[in-house]
Amino acid sequence: MFDLMPFARREKNLFDALSTVLNDDFWGSAGRTLSQCKTDVLDRGDHFLVQAELPGFKKEDISIDINGDYLTLRAQHSEEKKEEKDNYVCRERSYGGFSRSFDVSGVKVDEITASYENGVLELKMPKRGEAKPDTRKIEIR
Repeated sequence: MFDLMPFARREKNLFDALSTVLNDDFWGSAGRTLSQCKTDVLDRGDHFLVQAELPGFKKEDISIDINGDYLTLRAQHSEEKKEEKDNYVCRERSYGGFSRSFDVSGVKVDEITASYENGVLELKMPKRGEAKPDTRKIEIR
């Protein structure tokens, strides 16, 4: 049964293993820290609830834009540390960001609300009413 499921199957390949080892050794976990935004989309009946995990971001670092039928969530983060001791100077900088887009064609975009607390952004998106197709009966003559 699991053969039919759309889980990622990876063949054993020397080049994939080598690439993984080189990337992890060279970049460490830095390449994975801001590369993803863990997002859950929940159907609450009359609305969708989007929960995006954004730990370490300030509310000012996050922007939410709607363009046509797409809502785009962007977050950018920059941090700079400077430490000076005797003749030693250390300066570290980190920058990162990401963007996620969602189809909101079935949502009342004027009524979307957002809140951000404890590193979790929540978007409440009320659903549009079901569009009922026009039906009629045609008489045969």
